[in-house]
Amino acid sequence: MPYVVLVTGASSGFGALTARALADAGHTVYAGMRQTTGRNAPAVADAQAYADQHGVALRAVELDVSGQESVDAAVAQVTAEAGRIDVVVHNAGHMVLGPTESFTPEQIAEIYDTNVLSTQRVNRAVLPQMRGRRDGLLLWVGSSSTYGGTPPYLGPYFGAKAAMDHLAKSYAVELSRFGIDTAIVVPGSFTSGTNHFAHAMHPEDTATAEAYDAFYAGLMDDVGKALAALAPADADVMEVARAIVRIVDTPKGERPFRITIDPADDGSERVSDVADGVRADFYERIGMSDLLTPRTAD
Repeated sequence: MPYVVLVTGASSGFGALTARALADAGHTVYAGMRQTTGRNAPAVADAQAYADQHGVALRAVELDVSGQESVDAAVAQVTAEAGRIDVVVHNAGHMVLGPTESFTPEQIAEIYDTNVLSTQRVNRAVLPQMRGRRDGLLLWVGSSSTYGGTPPYLGPYFGAKAAMDHLAKSYAVELSRFGIDTAIVVPGSFTSGTNHFAHAMHPEDTATAEAYDAFYAGLMDDVGKALAALAPADADVMEVARAIVRIVDTPKGERPFRITIDPADDGSERVSDVADGVRADFYERIGMSDLLTPRTAD
């Protein structure tokens, strides 16, 4: 069944790959990106060229997840053009690189805004129509750092992605009786094929960052090299997009709650299996196990 899908942060990386893969699978895809007539105009042109070349329904839409007005306008535009939004892929995110202490509180707030609060803006805009239809899918793109290895100098990003993961888990049970499904896709540390590291935020407090160099000189480069060395030579960032397509194409009630795609195997999948099992056991113990799967009929 073809769906109408809105992908946030789709100008590059996982978002752009996912938008194309979903369009290839026959879905109508809106690739949300900010500054569509400015910095991201080339990404808009690339998306249109891909749609024309492959004969798929892939369209860019102006969507700045940091502002509710922009989010509301994008959801309204997609709904007016396509009639509804069936699937939201929460992909927008921002990486950081540097000693945690050297990021100002304002910078950490910005990271949480992009990686966590943005999902709340989008949800508040799109969930009323999903609740009204008693149908829909929220698909959250997480991070293996939430349950796996956490190398240094990425702290604010890890904290934000973990917060998003917990938000997704809460939404899952609170939306299940509305027939709205939830899935979490957990990519590992793909060091190529995305722009996460290239576009990472660096600390504004450079004096504090430099103080760390006395004991941690070259650490950021070492972390990048170590992560790259863990990944097998055939690691393919497209596996993340393919996993998302598989989840979207799976019938409601049969979708996996979480899928991990981590060629480097930082331990995330093993720990998340335990954590998700504890979660399921807890809901069983309190007599609310029905909340773990979306209601498929009234």
